[in-house]
Amino acid sequence: MSNRVVDMGDLADLIDINETAPSLCHQLSHSSSKGSLQIITIAASSKGSDAFVGGSMSRRSFRSEVVGDLIVFTPVILEEWLPITGSRNGTVLTSIFHLLCSGIGFQTLLLPLAFAMLGWVWGTIALSLVFIWQIYTTWILVNLHEPVPGTRYSRYVRLSIVAFGPKLGKLLAIFPVMYLSSGSCVMLVITGGLTMEQLYKIMCGGEGHACDQAKSLSGPEWFLVFTCIAIVIVQLPKLNSIARVSMIGAITAIAYCTLIWVLPIKDGRKLTGVSHETVLTSIETGMAGFSRILTAIGIIVFACRGHNLILEIQGTLPSSEKHPSKKKMLRAVFLSYLLIASCFFPLAIVGYWAYGNKIPTIGGIIIPYLDFYGHNYSKLVKCLIHILVIISCLSSFPIYAMPAFDNIELIYSIKKKKACPWWLRTGFRIIYGGIAFFIAVALPFLPFLGGLIGGLALPLTFVYPCFMWVKMKKPKRTSGMWWGNIMLGSLGIVGSVMVVVTSAWNLADKGLHANFFKP
Repeated sequence: MSNRVVDMGDLADLIDINETAPSLCHQLSHSSSKGSLQIITIAASSKGSDAFVGGSMSRRSFRSEVVGDLIVFTPVILEEWLPITGSRNGTVLTSIFHLLCSGIGFQTLLLPLAFAMLGWVWGTIALSLVFIWQIYTTWILVNLHEPVPGTRYSRYVRLSIVAFGPKLGKLLAIFPVMYLSSGSCVMLVITGGLTMEQLYKIMCGGEGHACDQAKSLSGPEWFLVFTCIAIVIVQLPKLNSIARVSMIGAITAIAYCTLIWVLPIKDGRKLTGVSHETVLTSIETGMAGFSRILTAIGIIVFACRGHNLILEIQGTLPSSEKHPSKKKMLRAVFLSYLLIASCFFPLAIVGYWAYGNKIPTIGGIIIPYLDFYGHNYSKLVKCLIHILVIISCLSSFPIYAMPAFDNIELIYSIKKKKACPWWLRTGFRIIYGGIAFFIAVALPFLPFLGGLIGGLALPLTFVYPCFMWVKMKKPKRTSGMWWGNIMLGSLGIVGSVMVVVTSAWNLADKGLHANFFKP
């Protein structure tokens, strides 16, 4: 057994492979029996960090991780510098706020359209099965966050690397995680900016009224207004720091979903000639009918979001051998998913009952649906719904941007061996917001590609967790747990491929009007 000290900057790849909490030193004896073993200690430059002396270490100052035949001790202080793990004093309540803010999005407003394509029975079955599937994969991630006492994986990419290996894990996880993080921020800029513009028109009286006299901002200018507000909010340094922002996002998301399904029940169905005939009973056959069915399932699947943040949210909770973080996290998941279900199912069922085949079939941009749902109500109600959506989008921006901020600061901390200073962190986040704004202006048609690109990210929610469980927990091949996860994971792969193919077919059939730099 040999011992050497290596500088932190020389082991960036090793640090990126895994994240562990203080681990018992008996790992040394188990590993050494397999052959030669090297103990690598990463030198820490921060004050108060204990050095590795005489083969002993302070469990306060170092974390251990096994990489091949190496045991690497990483300074705990590195995790304290990063936005996600820098504060581990979260509670069940803050986790609920984060889960709701990331789990209920504007995509929920499309659920009545899915029912219009599938009908009462198949719509309810599809939504129920997908929702249960989502809860199950969430349960898997929560349990894999801390698979053994003293080991924590607070980032999805790192868990993927541990489960599938360094090369395959990165290949499978980096794109969908970064897409769902940065891509969601771009979508929020587009949706939030267009909703602000629509709100302005409603307040002015609509097209042809006061809006003619009061000059409105252009599309890019509304995007800029939204981005500037979002940049101010994301200056909160840690994931725990935005708990109150997530609380506001959760409340507003629940509020606009509830308004949209409560108002039709209160005032009755106002539209005439509403039909509940679906694609399954209409004259559409062949690829057109099959495409609509898959599109409906895709809408339901896209509404179930937020899995790329489950591990990160759990990473904000304290953990010990007696009180592991999964206990609090499972409680938060149970309560938050009850609230999410209270939004999804009533909105889908009541929305389909009230509007039926009248629901617009345009995909992507959410504004037509907001306008449609509020068409028969007073200006005050319509303004309220739009304001709630805007606030929800602004509140969702920080939590979806946090994984990107964490990666940026991780790279800086590894190279510079110190925490990212506040002024540089501010600069990074301003640049990030600027890039999101630029992409939103350059590609305002991006929501219409949501099905195509989003299908590539679906395995993150419905596929990877199942195979991660098999790889890490290693259940017996003859057990129901092994077969169940293999079948669910395989079904998820088939579903993802079908959603991507269907989206590509729809684009080829209907075309895409790519209005570059013309929001």
